[in-house]
Amino acid sequence: MPADASGPSDAPELSVVLPAHNEQDILEATISTLVAGLRRTGTAFEILIVENGSTDGTARLAADLAAAHAEVSAVSDPRPDYGKALRRGLLEARAAIVVNFDVDYYDLEFLRRASDMIRSGQAGVVVGSKRGAGSEDTRPLPRRLVTGGFALLLRVGFGLRASDTHGMKALDRVALAPLAEHCQLGTDLFDTELVLRAERAGIVVAEIPVRVEEVRPARSPIARRILRTVGGLRKLRVALREE
Repeated sequence: MPADASGPSDAPELSVVLPAHNEQDILEATISTLVAGLRRTGTAFEILIVENGSTDGTARLAADLAAAHAEVSAVSDPRPDYGKALRRGLLEARAAIVVNFDVDYYDLEFLRRASDMIRSGQAGVVVGSKRGAGSEDTRPLPRRLVTGGFALLLRVGFGLRASDTHGMKALDRVALAPLAEHCQLGTDLFDTELVLRAERAGIVVAEIPVRVEEVRPARSPIARRILRTVGGLRKLRVALREE
């Protein structure tokens, strides 16, 4: 399903959603890079910073960056929840094409290629895959093993066809926003649930291989994240069966 340009006449062509939790050290550099890079393309764009539950100066910095750049806006949620921040960003985005980046993980070349695929109708979702052919994952071995085990669990337990669900994604907002409305999970699993629902709805999910490099240690211990993920997947299975 190709991206639809329906919406306000002054809507941008592209929305970038950027969840931000305790990111005061790198947020300004990320926004500067994205704004400069996207301005060079000549594409009308917006960047929506979704600050969530930060205990440092991220919320104030996000507001300052929104005041400094016409293309940037910022909203805040009081609770730290990455998945709910992604969901809110997608639902509040104004463009037909929405790209999700992390403050420490973004790629303008992925944005260009993925946006072209959405725009041309080749896919409704484009995932930056850490596991597909041609990808390069330089993270520590334990992180890679967890990612591989999670992907296997999704394939066997849920029939997921995509090789990855986390990280950078481009989305056809018109097609994906109604699915996001029905998503029940937040934290680490909103985007997984969204991709699963997209596949089940017959929306084409394509992949672009990416290079992943860890620029800082993971914020959640692996063991805690595994327990949280297993519990979330149980809830997701029940929800999908009931529907």
